Amino acid sequence: MPVYAPKLVLLFSVLLSATVVAQDTLPPPYATRSAMNFSNVIGWQENNTPIAPAGFKVSRYADAFQNPRWLYQLPNGDVLVAESNTPHGFLEKIGAAIVGANKSNDMRKSADRITLLRDTNQDGFPDQRTIFLDNLHLPFGMLLLKGNFYVANTDGLWIYPYTEGQLMITQPGKKILDLPAGKHNRHWTRNIITNKEGTKIYIAIGSGSNVGEKGLEEEKDKARIWEINPDGTGLKVYASGLRNPVGMDWEPQSQTLWVTVNERDGLGDNLVPDYFTAVKEGGFYGWPYSYFGQHPEPRIKEDEMDSELVKKAIIPDISLGPHTASLGLAYYTHNKFPEKYRGGAFIAQHGSWNRSKLSGYAVVFVPFRNGKPSGQPEKFLTGFIVDPEKDEVRGRPTGIIVLQDGSLLLTDDTSDTIWRISTDS
Repeated sequence: MPVYAPKLVLLFSVLLSATVVAQDTLPPPYATRSAMNFSNVIGWQENNTPIAPAGFKVSRYADAFQNPRWLYQLPNGDVLVAESNTPHGFLEKIGAAIVGANKSNDMRKSADRITLLRDTNQDGFPDQRTIFLDNLHLPFGMLLLKGNFYVANTDGLWIYPYTEGQLMITQPGKKILDLPAGKHNRHWTRNIITNKEGTKIYIAIGSGSNVGEKGLEEEKDKARIWEINPDGTGLKVYASGLRNPVGMDWEPQSQTLWVTVNERDGLGDNLVPDYFTAVKEGGFYGWPYSYFGQHPEPRIKEDEMDSELVKKAIIPDISLGPHTASLGLAYYTHNKFPEKYRGGAFIAQHGSWNRSKLSGYAVVFVPFRNGKPSGQPEKFLTGFIVDPEKDEVRGRPTGIIVLQDGSLLLTDDTSDTIWRISTDS
């Protein structure tokens, strides 16, 4: 045997063990009891704001919305706000009051509209506000592409003619693609993004349940990212096994699609971590059969388990912590923030309900270098949790975008507020 062979064997063993360690650092299922611990949102007093690192300023950009979920900036600088909310029936509202879910979730009827904010005097804050589009059905993702405005309702992708500068859309739209919703539609948000060339649209579709407990036949076409042509044709599955993919953005150097994903509930305080990962075309990420790679889901019956798919399950790149409900994602591509933030990713964490101690309720930052993560997530915007012993929080971060002026905008849906984070003096 050549003298270098033992070294190769040793190197292979080290790499293999490193992979195993990466997969097996999670606790076993049910290491702790599954908690139902809803936060109590108390809102913001007039002079309170979230807390950013030294050198940053946090300002109230706009308020008095009805559950602002998602953001989009048009080329002319107008900011669009999708106001939508999980539907709650009468009996569900009663149940939410009993278990405390009403304290952390908006129980109002969904506004089902998109609001436009315009800054006419260029001071960084809007002074004009109109209803841009209404009578929608749980709108979320928004996109302007080649003179057409797209909005992703929970059950369909719609397209409207758009003229730059218009304050509202009055012409009728056209549905170009049905999106899967149905009776069981737990993860109802539908985010959309286009590639750099504007030749493809990607649609993030969450699962209808936690782990397929309503029947896997109810999950047809869910828990995945679709790719389509701008006219709605050419549908293909870009990636699957993603329980609830929400935030999507292109890593600026490699132009790789990255996504935030909410993982499953009910396995204990520290399972399963939500994650942030590069999306491999044709890749499978485990749901519902496994989590965080090839950890088998204990609640899937043996005769329903697809062991061949489990073997293909991809380990996510970055853990964002269990039950953080990580949603909004934006890479920082401007130069207003300090050097360490340029090219990195900001992620909005809506916050936990399935953990005995609150997790999330913050904006975290993941540094990148040469197109790859160069460090672990670090807290960037805090101050949402007031008293962890009483489970009191002021708000819940949701959507995040980088504006053309280099500042960040963040929706805080349950407090009906949008925050601006800048380096303005």
